[in-house]
Amino acid sequence: MSPRLRKEVKMNKLKIALSGIIKNNPTFVLVLGMCPTLGTTTSAENGMGMGLATTAVLIMSNLVISLIKNLIPDKVRIPAFIVVIASFVTVIQMLMQAFVPALYASLGVFIPLIVVNCIILGRAEAFASKNSPLDSMLDGVGIGLGFTLSLTVIGSVREILGSGAIFGINLGFSDYTPLIFVLAPGAFLVLGYLMVLFNKLAKK
Repeated sequence: MSPRLRKEVKMNKLKIALSGIIKNNPTFVLVLGMCPTLGTTTSAENGMGMGLATTAVLIMSNLVISLIKNLIPDKVRIPAFIVVIASFVTVIQMLMQAFVPALYASLGVFIPLIVVNCIILGRAEAFASKNSPLDSMLDGVGIGLGFTLSLTVIGSVREILGSGAIFGINLGFSDYTPLIFVLAPGAFLVLGYLMVLFNKLAKK
């Protein structure tokens, strides 16, 4: 392989990984996975935990689906994808319950609901079932990081404005913060404003 071709291949791989962070950001651009986005971002820690759990499932399920895509009959393609995703969600759920029980309890039902997260099934159908294992893993990394960063930013803003803290660290003005930002209406407000800001900055 010539140096020029090798450079182009590396650039394409990097483009796949970075696409999910800005161009195809699942939260602010594609507007996917709204249930965990609104339900788990009451704090920065919860947002980051949910994002990282989803990223792990994305990377592993994309890899396996890309490897077995030619073995799955078209008629059972979606059910097969769901079985693969559910297997990895179960593993992540057990690991979180064992090693980060407080975070697991805080996220609650949203961990098993990763199985039906439209981001993961959407990437399995749109990308992993049509591309190589390496590209599929990079896609999972990019989309997962984009999702994690989005949830962490939303959780941070809501925690600062609603609790006067960030990652559980009190910033000293908790007595003057409106509680609405840690409640459901606050999630919609913060998401809406951050979505507008993100898309304005992304177009520049």
